[in-house]
Amino acid sequence: MASTKKQVSKFTWKEFKKQKVLMIWAAVFVVYGLIFCYIPLFGWLMAFQDYKPRTGIFGSEFVGMEKFTQLFSDNTFLEVIRNTLAMGVINLVLTFVTAIAFAILLNEIRLTIGKKMVQTISYLPHFLSWIVVTGILHDVLASSGIVNELLMNFGIVDKSVNFFAHPEYFWWIVGISNVWKETGWNAIIYLAAITAIDPSLYEAAAIDGAGRWAKIKNIIIPGIMPTIMILLLINVGNVLNAGFEVQYLLGNGLVQSVSQTIDIYVLKWGISQNDYAIGTAAGIFKSLVSIVLIVVANQLAKRAGGERLF
Repeated sequence: MASTKKQVSKFTWKEFKKQKVLMIWAAVFVVYGLIFCYIPLFGWLMAFQDYKPRTGIFGSEFVGMEKFTQLFSDNTFLEVIRNTLAMGVINLVLTFVTAIAFAILLNEIRLTIGKKMVQTISYLPHFLSWIVVTGILHDVLASSGIVNELLMNFGIVDKSVNFFAHPEYFWWIVGISNVWKETGWNAIIYLAAITAIDPSLYEAAAIDGAGRWAKIKNIIIPGIMPTIMILLLINVGNVLNAGFEVQYLLGNGLVQSVSQTIDIYVLKWGISQNDYAIGTAAGIFKSLVSIVLIVVANQLAKRAGGERLF
């Protein structure tokens, strides 16, 4: 028994020496995760205290769930939850569907140079900051912008529309801006999944007389379905991460009722008003809902017999 343990220990140390570079880098990322992801969770204690910056966590009075009760009795916060969920679902559906569709369409381009050019152009907006993107949106949707010009030239509207003064347009403006910015980047992983499909399947389908649509329906979509399911599960957990920059930059007094997200609420009340306990409570709620969503989605995928995270 002792000799077996010694052999296992020797084998482990031998493998460690072979992979020492990878182990060192792994240790770096573990330490990074501990410092920036796990140790800060200690700050969650503020949500259960009447936190005062001068006295700190150890000197503040413990109030239990009082801050959470205060949070959910605030109609503004309930409105913020609605906005965050609505924009999160819109972003998820639009970006997810468009990325898959774009990857499939891009794969159908036969000219290699044209395909690479389109792909390069499509993911360049991902590297633009939201400051630049919102500036472009303001110009495009302005009263004298190209959208209003087209709408009036085609006779759809009689006069220019102030898109940023109508709350009913705001969620869709955010969703479309996310599609424009992220579709090309999100499509990269689907393109990689498509290229991993066995070419003999296409040859067999061609022999059977299958056209492009039949190949897409019966080969490509089933072939990338595991990738789709994994990414969907991950993105479901990020529904409440509807965004901060774009809503903060595009929002104004006229659309404030639909533009505020949980992140903006935390900034406004947790930091600007120095009520760190309320901000922390809102952040905990957001994290817990994300965990619940991803666990439920994973269990549904497990029961359906599809790919799952765990």
